[in-house]
Amino acid sequence: MPAWKDGKLGLPVKEAVRLFPELEKYLDERGRLDLSNREARILYNRAIAKAVFGLEIEYHPRGLVTTPVSRYLFLKTFLRGGERILEIGTGHTAMMALMAEKLFNCDVTATELDEEFFEYARRNIERNGAKVRLIKSNGGIIKGVILKGERFDAIFSAPPYYEAPTRGVLTEREGVGGGRYGEGFSVRLIEEALDHLRPGGRVALFLPDKGALIEEISERGKELGYSVRDVKFKVGTRWRHSLILSL
Repeated sequence: MPAWKDGKLGLPVKEAVRLFPELEKYLDERGRLDLSNREARILYNRAIAKAVFGLEIEYHPRGLVTTPVSRYLFLKTFLRGGERILEIGTGHTAMMALMAEKLFNCDVTATELDEEFFEYARRNIERNGAKVRLIKSNGGIIKGVILKGERFDAIFSAPPYYEAPTRGVLTEREGVGGGRYGEGFSVRLIEEALDHLRPGGRVALFLPDKGALIEEISERGKELGYSVRDVKFKVGTRWRHSLILSL
């Protein structure tokens, strides 16, 4: 399992500064990193991706600053290794697609909607020497994007989950899931996944700690015939959920 030398997932700030010396300008007098600064967060997470997971990641200047440790912990909740998998909305980093291939030895297909994010994802896949198959989704989720008859052991996503646009946290396409609690995108995903899962296949969704959102998706999943398991895990000070729906 990837780990830093102290046996914990993560990276000491001083080690991050060695990898990216420009981080030093974001340290206070006690050597603490100002993570309220976007550039500091990008550099620190690039350092974690490189030192802990062996990935070279470029972030889009407007994209979500995804944290490598949280994405790895999410993948651990449902991947067994060696599966054929599909990621919906890999984003500008393509981080989870890369981890799935490099760390879990999976055969990975990934989709992305945004043109600029697609290009960043393509470059991240290329710079890491990965064989991830990247598909432009053009507004679809699975239907009309993935060929009929193509099936996977697992389909996963960090889906949009806000019910309305956010104030500068995420772009509207990244953040707005629709529905009463932001569940709309996720519900469509689990509905469309039924035609593309192998027997015993599963859908996994990386979700925030929002009870109403999780309940709405879970109830629809049960109606569709999935068994539903909610795995809650903590990264730093925040709780996250891996909602796993299995056939």
